[in-house]
Amino acid sequence: MDFVIKLLVEIVIGGLCGFAASKLLKVGNKSILFYIIVGVIGGAVGGALGSLIPVGSGWVFGVILAIVGSCLVVWLYKKLFKK
Repeated sequence: MDFVIKLLVEIVIGGLCGFAASKLLKVGNKSILFYIIVGVIGGAVGGALGSLIPVGSGWVFGVILAIVGSCLVVWLYKKLFKK
């Protein structure tokens, strides 16, 4: 049961981080699934960056890294799928 709750929390936080990154980089209106995917991938990217640069810890630092990682993913999305 704890795994399911943790997974739901990660999806919600990932969606919020993806939404924040999309608004920061002005992507436009996308679906909630886009925000969740970008946020979860961005969280993984941010976590990888955090392991390379050990400057902090805790959930606040994790959210900041997830937003930074999501911004990188959104930037890459914009570069690859520019209309």
